[in-house]
Order: sequence, then structure tokens, then C-alpha cells
Amino acid sequence: MKLLRGKAEASLDDRLAALAEAADLADGRLDQAVVDRARDVVARAGVRRSLSVDHTAVALAGATGSGKSSIFNALAGRELAEVGATRPTTSKAQAALWGLEGSGPLLDWLEVPVRHVVGEGSGLILLDLPDHDSIVLSHRLEVDRLVGVVDLLVWVLDPQKYADAAVHERYLKALGRHRDNMLVVLNQIDRLPERAIRRCLDDLRGLLAVDGLEGVPVLGVSARTGQGLPDLRTALDRKVSRRTAWAARLAADVGTAADALSETAGGGTAFTPVPQTALVRPLSRALSEAAAVPLVVRAVAKAHRHRAVAATGWPVTRWVRGLRPDPLRRLHLSRKGRTSLPAPTAVQLTMVDTAVRDVGAAVSEGLPEPWASAVRHAARSRSDELGDALDRAVATASLDASKKPRWWRAIGTLQWMVTGTMAAGALWLLVLFALGYLLLPKPPTPTVGQAPWPTVLLVGGAVAGVVIALLSRVVAWIGGRRRARKVAKTLRAAIDRVGEELVIVPACAEQGRYVRFVDRVASAG
Repeated sequence: MKLLRGKAEASLDDRLAALAEAADLADGRLDQAVVDRARDVVARAGVRRSLSVDHTAVALAGATGSGKSSIFNALAGRELAEVGATRPTTSKAQAALWGLEGSGPLLDWLEVPVRHVVGEGSGLILLDLPDHDSIVLSHRLEVDRLVGVVDLLVWVLDPQKYADAAVHERYLKALGRHRDNMLVVLNQIDRLPERAIRRCLDDLRGLLAVDGLEGVPVLGVSARTGQGLPDLRTALDRKVSRRTAWAARLAADVGTAADALSETAGGGTAFTPVPQTALVRPLSRALSEAAAVPLVVRAVAKAHRHRAVAATGWPVTRWVRGLRPDPLRRLHLSRKGRTSLPAPTAVQLTMVDTAVRDVGAAVSEGLPEPWASAVRHAARSRSDELGDALDRAVATASLDASKKPRWWRAIGTLQWMVTGTMAAGALWLLVLFALGYLLLPKPPTPTVGQAPWPTVLLVGGAVAGVVIALLSRVVAWIGGRRRARKVAKTLRAAIDRVGEELVIVPACAEQGRYVRFVDRVASAG
């Protein structure tokens, strides 16, 4: 069955499903009583549609002395309800049935124990309710219960109290969605002059329009004389014969529940979500400072130079470099356990907290309360995990800094070759010195120009080793900067992922929950 709601055709099933989802999305975020009422509508719809759809439960509701019991008797064609003019006489709802078969489960669900079969076939179940303004609390509660579940409502008013705020404020204004499932009867018109009848009916229609019930049929009747009762019977027969009042009632209940959810959520205003990319940068800066990323980047550059000198320096003095601690190893950056990075300072922690709150404020901008508070809370919900997550991110992302460039091995090999050359020259000179000291004949010594080869090998090897070491330092300094930039980029990406996972994603998920809620409420309404 399809029900039209102005903007698009939507099935009752789809609207109920949308309302159920909207209630689930609002759970814990909006007034729980409103959420529970929406769920009650869904549950009630499931029960009502499983009962007889060939019967229409119509309730006569009114104030003390309005004459609803008299109308009940007149429509039933017999004296079923006790009639009283000034005091409540109906203490428990009773039913007049036009067609008994299949009505039992529906009446059991309505909790109407008193039942009278007065006719055949039409499927009308006419209920006479207690007075809604009764001094007995149980009477008023009975009215409230049945007004909330019957398929069709007939409000019986009288010329003296048709403008009474009790019925307009407590009931009619709250039933603005139910205009298609409502009739209003002005009883006792036999007490009014002919000209006053029309004036009262017009005034009543104006009051109903103020209540949001413009267009609801208003009938003037007299239960005592029978005036207007045929029109009331015809109107009821027309509603009952369609066998759709129950579905229209459920559709109206769904719309009312959706309106309540929307109103509680601040009107369900649609808005443009903030792109996640716009939130990452300021948060990442604060998290990077707290995670000691600048310190790690500087350590990477220094460690690269330190290791380069150790691998490519002059072997004669290289051992001195080994006495100095490795800047990166001191931080204990590894996949297991915590690093030795310094704990964030109070200023850095304040910067992180401010950045997290800024994310919550940016994501919640444009959202109504209390949903905006839920977004801000979601942004801070995993703040306690940030410290460990940042530490792991830095340790994992920095491991590539320990990789040795291939040129270190080549230069290191070259340095040993040069050092070997220098050692060969030194050994050669030492042999020549020993022969001279022992006054033994010296073998001829080749020369390069005027310089003997042993001296060339010794001095040249030493000079070459120092020059290669100095050039290697220049290259290592450049390589350290490049590696630091690469590691900084990797660290920023790791920090960004932490910020997104623990701050931005929860906040945006809550924002998305609201967007979905607005969509589901619109579909339900």
C-alpha cells in the first residue's frame, strides 16, 4: 500500500523502516522519551497490521456532558451506555460491533472487555470512551491510551465547551498529522437557534485550523432529536468501507514521531559537511610536536652523518667516531615496546587538546544541539589513546632511517685501499730505514720526479684518505638532509593517520550519523 506525503510516494513499510532507523541513530543523543515513542510507533504498527484489517476501530471521545454516550447509543440503535449530563458515567471503554468475526484479537489488543454486537458486515467497531476531563485519573489514562491506538477518532464537543483549552491543548494540537483520521461533532445543536448553529460551527472550524486541523470534517448533530446523525453515519460508513483507516492512522503516527525527532534534534537542518582534508593539517601540526617529530627528524639527519662518517671516514681516525653515541639509536625507535622519546610538555599537551577541540568544533559547526555536543565528544572520545598511538607511529615510520646507502660500502672499500697504499709506502720506508741503520746495501728506490715512490705512497695515501673523508662528509650532509625530509614526510603521513583514526574519523562518523538521521527522518515524515 502506498501513502502520498506531498514530495514523493513512499510505502508505509519504507516509512516505518526509516523511522526505526532514525530512532536507532538518535539513541543516546536525543531525548530518550522521544526516541522511545518513535520505537513504540514502529512496534505498534507491527502489531496492528497483524490484526484484522477488515475492522476499523472508531473511538467517540469527549468531555463530561458532551453527549458522546448518547451518540454511541443512537448509532448503535440501542441503550448500551449509561447517560449522564453532569458527571462521568463511562468508566471503561465499551464496544459496539458491526460484524463480530475476526474482531476478537483486535479488541483484546485494545483491551476493551465490554463488547456488544449490534449489526452485521460493515466491520465498524465503535468505542465509547470515558470522559477525557474526568476527575478520576484512571478514566483519563484510559482515554489517553485508546486515543493513541484507535484507527479513527470522533471528537464529540458541545456548544458550551467546544473551545475548552483542555481538549485543544492536550489532544487536538498534538494530532495535527491525523486530520485524515478524525471527525469532529458538535452535539446538542438542538439547544441553539438556527443562526447560532452556523456561527458555532464556523468558530469551531477556526479553532481547529489554529490547532493545525484545517479541513477536518465538522458535523452538527443532536443525539436527542437525531438531527445530523444520518450525516455522521454516512461519514463513518465511508471511512470504514475503505478499509484503510488503520494504515492512515499508522502513517500519521509515523509522521508525528518523525516530527518529534526532528524538533528534538533542532529541526533536522541539513548542512554541508566539512571536508576531512581541511581538518588534518592543524591537528597534525600539534600531534607532530607532541610526538617529538622534529626531534626525530633532526636525529635522523645527525645519525645519517654519524654513520656515514663511520663508514666512509679515514680509517686511521675512524675509530674515534665509534666512541660517540648514535643519535637515532638513543631514541630506541623499534617496533617493540615504547621509544625513549621525551614525554610531551604541558604546552604541547595543551596544543593537542586545543587542536582536538578545534576539530570537534569545525565538524559540529552548523549542527543543532544536542547533536553538536555528541560530535565534539566523539572528537575527544579516544584522546587517551593518542600518546601510545603516536609513539608507535613514530617508531614504525622511522625504521627506514637505518638503511645504509650503497655508496658507503664503495667509499669504505676505497678508503681501505688508500690506507693500504699508505701502509705499503710506510712499510717500504721502514725497510729502507732499517737497511740504512744496519749499514746494509740499499736496493735502488724508484722515484716520481724527485720524490721516491715510498714517500709518494705514504703521503699520497694519507692525503687521499683525508680528501675522500672530507668529500664524503659533504655528501653525507646532503644525504642527511634528504633522508630527514623523506622521514619527515613519512612521519607526517603516520601522524596524519593517527589523527584521522582517533580524532577526525570518530567526529565525522558522528556527523555522518546526523546526516543519515536527517535523511531517515525526512523519509519517515
